[in-house]
Amino acid sequence: MTELHDLDAHEQAALLRDREITSAELVRHHLDRIDAHNDELGAFITVTADQAIEAAGRADTLLTAGDAPPFCGVPTAIKDLTATAGIRTTLGSRLLAEQIPETDAHVVTRARDAGFISLGKTNTPEFGLSSFTDNDLIGPALTPWDTTRNAGGSSGGAAAAVSARMVPLALGSDGGGSIRIPASSCGIFGFKPSRGVVGVGPDGVQWNGLAIDGALSRTVRDAAALLDIIAGPMPGDSRVAPPPTVSYREQARHEPGRLRIARWSSPYLDFAASSPEVIAAWERAGALLSAAGHEIVDIDNPWTPELEPQFNIVWSAGMAAAPIPAEAEPLLRPTTRYWRERGGRASAPELAAALGFLELTTRATLASLEQFDLFLTPTLALPPQPTEWFTGPEDPMDIHHRELLYTPFTALMNMSGQPAASLPVHVSDEGLPIGAMLAAHPGRDGLLLAVCAQLQHAFRTDPGR
Repeated sequence: MTELHDLDAHEQAALLRDREITSAELVRHHLDRIDAHNDELGAFITVTADQAIEAAGRADTLLTAGDAPPFCGVPTAIKDLTATAGIRTTLGSRLLAEQIPETDAHVVTRARDAGFISLGKTNTPEFGLSSFTDNDLIGPALTPWDTTRNAGGSSGGAAAAVSARMVPLALGSDGGGSIRIPASSCGIFGFKPSRGVVGVGPDGVQWNGLAIDGALSRTVRDAAALLDIIAGPMPGDSRVAPPPTVSYREQARHEPGRLRIARWSSPYLDFAASSPEVIAAWERAGALLSAAGHEIVDIDNPWTPELEPQFNIVWSAGMAAAPIPAEAEPLLRPTTRYWRERGGRASAPELAAALGFLELTTRATLASLEQFDLFLTPTLALPPQPTEWFTGPEDPMDIHHRELLYTPFTALMNMSGQPAASLPVHVSDEGLPIGAMLAAHPGRDGLLLAVCAQLQHAFRTDPGR
């Protein structure tokens, strides 16, 4: 018999609509999963059990009346970078350990209006700055596949929670790979939409265009459905993508036809290299896509390494601008202070030049790739690593260098604004999950989801699995 926690959000919603279970039962079941596994995995910073049980009671009333939204009563979780009214939102920092926002983020409101019930706030590194999840509040988030290894960052708690079946899907955010990195490390699906697809209101800002909210899930259809829910502009948004003519969930069901898919496995940074396990995952994804009828074309990595230092100027400037009093600086982790100091060195002309360089260079690169529909690369260059591998060096610059060795692929898609996904396609000889990344041209999120669904089905039915 299939356990409740092994069902995806669609299957759980169907059971609730048919009244085979109640939301109260479903929520308590997942809260029990959190009780059983969170201490070991560090997935949640804050668990909102009382509020979730109350919400489940309200959901059951709506379900009984037959007037319920599509995912009424289904559990989810919210990343602790994302504002939740009346619920502690720490941003992974001791500095904000007791911060309680007065308003919900746009995506939180939309998820709740669709019927989802949040069970709490998931673990994240301080201010979401790292590609691994660790902080001074509760410590690291770990992958359920090997609890000596970090879950990745910065949506590491969300990925660990989904992978460990604490929730069927979770909200994350991605400014340099923060959905796709932990998705790969935790053996689940992670989707970063195109720039402008998801609005940021009421309190978000879009000045650099790097970060966007998205989904971590075990099935592509769940991620597509969540994207339908959270997509759309908010008043004042400066970057707005055209709405799809057909829902993302419907597009994910479509047969995509024969596509040209360019692939490369070498990082754009010459000091990084993809490990043999990563190459095996990438090869397997390519073989499955080829077997599905797509044309796979090997090309050299088209991205210039000159993007990396310019990205760092933009990335660090945001941290340098954070209104943190000087007397509070000692509460910050060394890596956070490193990014603040680095960003503070850049002048306004340097920041403007960096933003312009990212936009012009990625635009020219995408124009040179117009003959291809999709792009296949590794998600990460290395398998999941122990937290100590990242935090071992004393110099934060050395920590940053190790992060680049780990994830030299994902941030490019944030610079370019492309939709990108990490799919679980391989398990190493050590039993570690390895993902492959698929990306599309900006605005082609539906096509990407359709191929991701095709690849997920192929992987599940692959006799060599």
